[in-house]
Formats: sequence, structure tokens, C-alpha cells
Amino acid sequence: MCSDEISSTGSQVHCEYTIFTISAIKMKVFAFLAFVAHASSFAFLPLPSRVPGFRYPLAMNAKSMAERVLENPKWPDEWPYSAADFMRMDESDDAIFYDSPRLCYHIDDSAVSALTAYYKENIKDGEDVLDICSSWVSHYPKDWKGGNVIGLGMNDYELSQNPQLSSYVVKDLNEEPRFPFDDASFDKVTCVVSVDYLNKPLEVFKEIGRVLRPGGECIISMSNRCFPTKAFQIWLQTNDLEHIFITGSFFHYSGLFEPPSSEDISPNPGMSDPLFIVKAKRKAD
Repeated sequence: MCSDEISSTGSQVHCEYTIFTISAIKMKVFAFLAFVAHASSFAFLPLPSRVPGFRYPLAMNAKSMAERVLENPKWPDEWPYSAADFMRMDESDDAIFYDSPRLCYHIDDSAVSALTAYYKENIKDGEDVLDICSSWVSHYPKDWKGGNVIGLGMNDYELSQNPQLSSYVVKDLNEEPRFPFDDASFDKVTCVVSVDYLNKPLEVFKEIGRVLRPGGECIISMSNRCFPTKAFQIWLQTNDLEHIFITGSFFHYSGLFEPPSSEDISPNPGMSDPLFIVKAKRKAD
């Protein structure tokens, strides 16, 4: 993994076991509170949140909680975020930050394997796929035979080293969020542990919807690691469950997707990187 990444809890990367032990304890506490809520006939836990509309779901374990966050969301009527929510500690040109190639994984090997296995079940041979925030690896199965597979990312050399891409485009979506592709060009759009770096997420998700074919799907994967100076503020101030809700809200407010859903595909809870999927299908025209 990249040495300058930390977990969203603020611990250093090399303290992985401590990070996830603490995270697992928190989730067990939430699950216990859920048990109490269940005994009291509550549907949601009465806990405060930084995210408008978010509620801790009733569930008996951490996996179930993550997968229930988007089951019955109470979205505010209007976009609930402020410009400050998407500010970063480092607002300098992103091209400078990403200028040096980072040929490393941004999640651990177990999480990488879990993501690849998920893609194997959810991306079909022959499908046209756009990988945004792409890099030297997209984590698709080695035996997958994609159609037109395009990477859109920040570093030319990293993208040039990705063997699964048919072609690639170097573009800073924080500078200009419009994609250089025609409407309805792709069957799938993927984004691996990078949604927290998009400071114009609503515009980006509208673009995802524009380039997807009707019924096409966007798959967002996320963990708890980030470059903290480049992640937007509300991400740093919230936890994994709230991250799922925030990402789901981007789909919702774009107006182009069916209701989003979430899955917890963490391979070894408490022992390796957590991994969550938030996905949604493009509405039929």
C-alpha cells in the first residue's frame, strides 16, 4: 500500500491491526445498541450524525448494518451539503499531488482479492467499462474479456501500465468534471476507493449517468484509507456507515439512477481492510 495513506480514523497505515481492531469494536458497539433498539421496538438507533438524513439502521451485526444503510433512506428534499463539506486540507493543484506515479495498492491484498471476486460475479465478458479515478491496476479478473475498457485518471504513466485498459484519458475531474465520452457509451462504470477525492461529486455522478446505457450500472468500492489532505472534509468527519449513505446520496441527487444499494464485502472483518460496495443502475430513458 502507499506509505502516505492513512485510515479515515487517522491512524498510520503500518498500524493496520490496531486500526481495524478499533473499527471492529466500534461496530460491535453499534450492533449491541441495535440489539437494545430491537428489544425496544425501534427501527433505527437514536445516535447523532454529521450527515443530513442519515440514521443508524437496526441490525444484529456490522455487515447487516452496512447493507441496510440504503434500504429505506430518508433523503432531504434538496442537496444537503455545503461547499465547505467538499473542501480539502490541500487545495493546491491536484496535478502536482498526482504527478509522481504510485505503483502500489490502496487496499490490502485480501481486500483486493475480494473486489476482484466481486467484479467476476458482476461484470460480464464483452461489456464496455469506464474506470474513473483509474490507475495502473483496475482489479478486474485476469481472465475477464472486456469490450471497450477505458481508464480515466490523473497520472499518464500509471494508466499506461494498466494491462486491462483498451485506452485511457488523463483528466482532472476536480478541475473539469465533464467526461470526454458520448452519451450511453458504457455498460459499467467503476471507481475504486477514490470517491472521497471528488470535490464536485454531484457533477461527476451526473456524468456517470450520462455515459451509462439505460440499465447500466455504476459500482463504487470504498474502504477506510485515504490521502487525508486530498479527501473532502465531510468524509474525514464521518464513519464507514455514513460514507455509504453519502455515496448513495450522490446517486440519488443526480436524478439519473434507480435507488442505490450497498454491500459489505469485507474479507476478514477486524483483520484486514474493510470493503464496501455502493452501486446503482441507470434509469431507463
